Amino acid sequence: MSEVIRDKKNLDIKAAYLSGEDLKLAASLLYQAYHDDPVFLEIFSNENNDYEQKLRAAIREELSAFWHAKQPMVGLYLGEAMVGVACLNSPDESVSSERFWHWRLKMMLGAGYFSTKQMIEKEKTVLAAVPMKKFHMLAFIAIHPLHQHHGFGHYLMAAVNTILEEHSASEGVAVYATTKKYQQFFKEVDYELVKELSIGNVSGSLMIHYRSKS
Repeated sequence: MSEVIRDKKNLDIKAAYLSGEDLKLAASLLYQAYHDDPVFLEIFSNENNDYEQKLRAAIREELSAFWHAKQPMVGLYLGEAMVGVACLNSPDESVSSERFWHWRLKMMLGAGYFSTKQMIEKEKTVLAAVPMKKFHMLAFIAIHPLHQHHGFGHYLMAAVNTILEEHSASEGVAVYATTKKYQQFFKEVDYELVKELSIGNVSGSLMIHYRSKS
């Protein structure tokens, strides 16, 4: 994927699959976006006050797992600067709860055994609730804080739709949204509410963008 998008302001916006060199910057973007995420706060917060450390470790190992499993990770660029990133589990090679052993080991070393177990249980709960057999799961999405509220999220979701169209076997893209802000955003980009889902003490919405029938 390498799509150049021109908007009304003639900005140089491009979507492209991430390279290995992009992963560190992508991890930084995701850390900023998910720092106050209710699910991660539930999983990683404890009396040791090491939430930030555990969150960084979890995102780092998640991106590494995506990269090694050749899962679709797309960046949104304004000129040469990365302003957004989205990571998906594809239906053919899912980075699901059946994690390979070295991911489990690294995650446990960085985030702890209990947190790793909770992350796996969270994935199982969400995936089991999706009413499709073959689908993409939007695991992470982030826009740089300085570039939010300028429409870049819609450009990034257009790139996600392109990934869906490139995989003819996929029935759609599912996402678990835990805040009103994100629920409204996904509704604006044609995601339907399928089910309200609780994970631990966190409630969220399972939403799906179905492949166009046309």
